[in-house]
Amino acid sequence: MANIISKEPDYQILKCLIVDDELVAVKDIISNIEQISFLKVEDTCSSAIEAAEILKKKEIDLMFLDINMPYLSGLEFLESLDKAPLTILSTAYSEYALEGYRLNVIDYLLKPVAFQRFFQAVQKAQGIFQTQILLQKNVENTQSTMYIRQGDSFQKIIWEDILFVEGMQNYLKLHLKNNTFVIHQTMTSLEEMLPKESFCRIHRSFLVNIYQIDKVSGGRLFINKNELPISKPRREELLNSAVYKNLISK
Repeated sequence: MANIISKEPDYQILKCLIVDDELVAVKDIISNIEQISFLKVEDTCSSAIEAAEILKKKEIDLMFLDINMPYLSGLEFLESLDKAPLTILSTAYSEYALEGYRLNVIDYLLKPVAFQRFFQAVQKAQGIFQTQILLQKNVENTQSTMYIRQGDSFQKIIWEDILFVEGMQNYLKLHLKNNTFVIHQTMTSLEEMLPKESFCRIHRSFLVNIYQIDKVSGGRLFINKNELPISKPRREELLNSAVYKNLISK
């Protein structure tokens, strides 16, 4: 059983970029940020074009992005980025919410934004950011463990104990033999941090531990009595991988 680490690591300050063509909205976000100790305004701009240049020059951890802007909307801009910072959308219109979550935004705020709602969104961003730091440190130190946030504590998990990962919008379910944990993380970012020789993406919503696979049959994959879908291209990729071939030859 993995143990709980009760002492949280020191939090880093999130450097923020505000992208909004309404001056009043920009001032409101700045005012809210100034009340929160773990946030800092790094820059502001009024268009996606300006934001693209800022992201090239500066390290931004959290972006507050308006949707309705001239030339390029916030959603179009977000979709154009290869690697976007954590993003909170803000708009006066609710009809874009579903599209926003498809792009893995942290939260969707309707203007005018109450401070309580703003604080709720940035706390979520802080949790995801902290998880990313912990996962990255794990990769850099080539350790076999990770730490995930569970309430006010951090849970230690051994990579090898993970059976598979299930994607649910901007949440992930980590399935272990005797437990399941939910974390705020995107599948792509977690996949980049996991050891590639051990984990394989078999479907848009599933990432599996190759060493835990029991059987592959047709378009299904079996792990510890769990039946998962596997896409045809991913199936061929898995079956032809050196690691899998080595396992089935034993």
